[in-house]
Amino acid sequence: MSAGQSKVFSIPEITLPIAGSGQVFPVRRVYCVGRNYLEHIREFGNDEREPPFFFAKHRDCIVQNGTALRYPSLTSNYQHELELVVAMKSGGENIAKEDALGHVFGYGLGLDMTRRDLQMASRKKEQPWEIGKSFDQSAPCTAIVPAETCGHLSKGKIQLHVNGALKQDGDLAQMIWNVAETIAALSTQVGLAAGDLIFTGTPAGVAACKKGDTLVGRVEGLPELKRSEEHTSEL
Repeated sequence: MSAGQSKVFSIPEITLPIAGSGQVFPVRRVYCVGRNYLEHIREFGNDEREPPFFFAKHRDCIVQNGTALRYPSLTSNYQHELELVVAMKSGGENIAKEDALGHVFGYGLGLDMTRRDLQMASRKKEQPWEIGKSFDQSAPCTAIVPAETCGHLSKGKIQLHVNGALKQDGDLAQMIWNVAETIAALSTQVGLAAGDLIFTGTPAGVAACKKGDTLVGRVEGLPELKRSEEHTSEL
């Protein structure tokens, strides 16, 4: 920028805290895996033989754990999808499966919040899913735990309670594509890089949320993800 020039406006950086430190993880892009748990495929009546596919959310859909959430507009079927989140420290194109975990910085726990009625309407019209998947506050996420602390997660319970009742109850071992395979497959479509987040799909049990619901997500070794009543308001 030359002398005398100034910015017209500034855009805030999107970051997530890194657990156990005062540092932050800057978010570059957010990718999501569709249909990566067999029981979730079955509950929607989709083809079990079809491999998972990928879609994106805008990075400013990320919500810090505990931030006030609002019930979104245009929907009467606002659903929760609890997911393991992979945070990348490096990347590239056509990453080999055996090299993939070397690009992982750490892991978090996230919600792929979905305006299901808008998503399904778009699908019927063969239109993009963006209006149903990528909207304000649609990606709450915990702090990122470095892999050197939690290890590379490949098994263990992934559970979501709504108002104290268990709604999603799966195991990371049930993922059709594990983390390494997901990274390798995604890197054939886009160049991955430091700062990318990958939401790895959700187990069965997705359901509609009501205003004021309390959602608590857990995976052993990761921070608890909470969307509580006092953090929910109408848009």
